[in-house]
Amino acid sequence: MQNHLSRPSDAEIIRRIINGDVNSFEHLLKKYQDHVLRIVKKHIPYNEAEETTQDVFVRAYNALPGFKEEASFKRWLSAIAVRTCYDFWRKQYRSRELPMSDLSERHREWLDKTLSNQSDQSFHEKSQEKEARELLDWVLSKLSAKDRMVLELVYLEGLSGKEAAELLGLSVSNVKVRSFRSRKKLEKILTALISR
Repeated sequence: MQNHLSRPSDAEIIRRIINGDVNSFEHLLKKYQDHVLRIVKKHIPYNEAEETTQDVFVRAYNALPGFKEEASFKRWLSAIAVRTCYDFWRKQYRSRELPMSDLSERHREWLDKTLSNQSDQSFHEKSQEKEARELLDWVLSKLSAKDRMVLELVYLEGLSGKEAAELLGLSVSNVKVRSFRSRKKLEKILTALISR
């Protein structure tokens, strides 16, 4: 019983913060920092993860008055983290000076070898994984930020359409439609690369 008294619930901490005890936010920050960082690292380049994680907590702090106590704070914070990642990509896409119009020669060669099943056996697994990730990042960069996040959540993280919809603030049908259309766009991009 004493242990319960020394650890207030998330709802209690949020009430304190809203009532003016801003220092109590540190409890939530410490408790959920690793959780948010894991989400962010899945969607954002590594060198941007720390700053984006800070953005998540700033947004969460500013949105605390809208938090409903009956909801799970961890799930609410996860949704803010995913939306912050989505906003990161939207900002990146808008601020591109020169969009990449082509894969590098090295990536095209790798794709040709991999797709024709004539990959040279001397490629190391880590090298292939890195190349595949770079290719995937390049292809995903051709999609809108929202389409990219839908595909990452549904296909790379394995979330259901309902879970992705909750995190992104979309309807389930919107997630399904975006998922289908985005897969078709990716297929078209990859087909165009192969035919070159």
